[in-house]
Amino acid sequence: MGSTEEQRSAGSGRATSRDVARLAGVSHTAVSFVFNGRAEGNLSLATQERIREAAAELGYRPDPVARGLRRRRTAVIGLVTDEIASSPFAGRLLRGAMETAWDSDHLVLTVDSGGDRAKEDAAVAELLDRRVDGIIYAAMSLRRVRVPEGLHRTHSVLANCVPDDDSLPSVVPAERAGGRTAARLLLDQGHRRIALVGGQDDIASVERLRGFRDALRAEGISVPKEWIVRTGGEISGGHEGATRLLDGVPADRRPTGIFCYNDRVAAGALHAATRLGLTVPGDLSVVGYDDQEHMAAFLDPPLTSVALPHRAMGEAAARLLLDAIDTGRTPPATVRRLACPVISRSSVGPAPIR
Repeated sequence: MGSTEEQRSAGSGRATSRDVARLAGVSHTAVSFVFNGRAEGNLSLATQERIREAAAELGYRPDPVARGLRRRRTAVIGLVTDEIASSPFAGRLLRGAMETAWDSDHLVLTVDSGGDRAKEDAAVAELLDRRVDGIIYAAMSLRRVRVPEGLHRTHSVLANCVPDDDSLPSVVPAERAGGRTAARLLLDQGHRRIALVGGQDDIASVERLRGFRDALRAEGISVPKEWIVRTGGEISGGHEGATRLLDGVPADRRPTGIFCYNDRVAAGALHAATRLGLTVPGDLSVVGYDDQEHMAAFLDPPLTSVALPHRAMGEAAARLLLDAIDTGRTPPATVRRLACPVISRSSVGPAPIR
């Protein structure tokens, strides 16, 4: 009886590895070496090239199912998310994971639980039944998460979240460093009266505030308590917070720069400044966070923002998982923090001279 690949190809008109071997004038084993990554040291470069040319001429592609059976793998990884389908950043994270997996001949099977714990557990169980090679669990917002049941039964990595039991490796944004970066954008333009608007008591808010304070403390600047205005993460919160800081306050006593928890908050702050007759960045500089697609670049003025590395998180989580699959070794349960890059636009300028 022939191999699984030959059986699947019989009668289908699809080129087989034996067809490639005949056209290239080599053994079937030599073809297997090339397409199973074992050619180095076994075949000359000229022979490898002849085999690849023959495969291209015939339109031959290795059968992933047969190859998976030989290697006891499926060449599929699972990606379970909480509510990421409703997030404006979902595409970036998923794209990063999928393209990294594809480069390593893996497909990604994605399931969105809608934040339902029972569905998360069921999704993981279904993926395990399908014998995926490993699973990425991704969250919409940075937080501690309950590890879905069954996730420890295979190679697993978390993205944009950390496990509440510290049992699995995770890839997250470097939020504290991002807060420092945002403050430095204003400090480097000469601003010394800087406020923070938005956020609550979640991990991202706390870490961004810590980084913000780090940068100001390094310059010997203390922030008045009333200039840390926690008003949530929506446009209305940004408008409310900025109005509280700016409305009716003399120019020499109000902040000249505002670091906003996210771009929606920044949009509200920009609206409040316009309503109060202040120009941005002439009278007030504003820094956002997230670099939200279809928003930050289209505000008036276009918003300078610290971007969350969603695509990089997807790439890094997939790479970490694929390395674990290839080596058969579970990576240590550490937290890898990725830098948050600056996207410079027009909402930050020199501090006004008063």
